[in-house]
Amino acid sequence: QVQLVESGGGLVQAGGSLSLSCAASGRAFSTATMGWFRQAPGKEREFVAAITWSGRITYYADSVKGRFTISRDNAKNTVYLQMNSLRPEDTAVYYCAASTSLVRLYTRDEFPYWGQGTQVTVSS
Repeated sequence: QVQLVESGGGLVQAGGSLSLSCAASGRAFSTATMGWFRQAPGKEREFVAAITWSGRITYYADSVKGRFTISRDNAKNTVYLQMNSLRPEDTAVYYCAASTSLVRLYTRDEFPYWGQGTQVTVSS
């Protein structure tokens, strides 16, 4: 089992940066694929980024590629999302997610463990 708690959200101007953290508890973290998703008002929750258990392979949504970086520190049971060049359309609640099973398509259904979310607001 994995329990997740996000932090680091807030209000930032367009072009600015924010760093999100997700602290995990549970023995399975070091072998879990970790992901970040986001949900804007009135929209479906969408995939943002993911990282394999070793940290060697990362995946990004096209909309954030080149601007966001996902990383993890298994010694600290923490996964990070560095967000640069933020845009108003990045405004959403950001969720950390974990899967201890094989992830193929990086859809929300493949991640059974979720944090409570943290709000990111980008002003224009």
